Amino acid sequence: MRLSKTAFPLATLATLALMAGCTTGPFGKSGTAAVAGASTAPVGGLCDAQPAQSFVGQSSTAQVVEAARVKSGANMARVLRPGQMITKEYSTQRLNLEVDAADRIVAVRCG
Repeated sequence: MRLSKTAFPLATLATLALMAGCTTGPFGKSGTAAVAGASTAPVGGLCDAQPAQSFVGQSSTAQVVEAARVKSGANMARVLRPGQMITKEYSTQRLNLEVDAADRIVAVRCG
């Protein structure tokens, strides 16, 4: 059986689409990029900063940020550096880690 000139690209695209459904890629199910050294802990939901307060004083490495995110139950985490411009929208699923000039965590809060 011979495919027409238009049928071949469509068949190829359909095959690729089916194959893509079998992989998660670098963004996993959550749609956020994977962090180097990230844990295999499930992505959380609502943030609770209280359990992550123990990270104050630690260096904000990728592993520490991920551990704090997991402990807080948050879906995502961001590091806020001195003088950095940030968005002001509040997200109940985000953990904010404020750091000093030496990248040490000085405050842990949700938002």
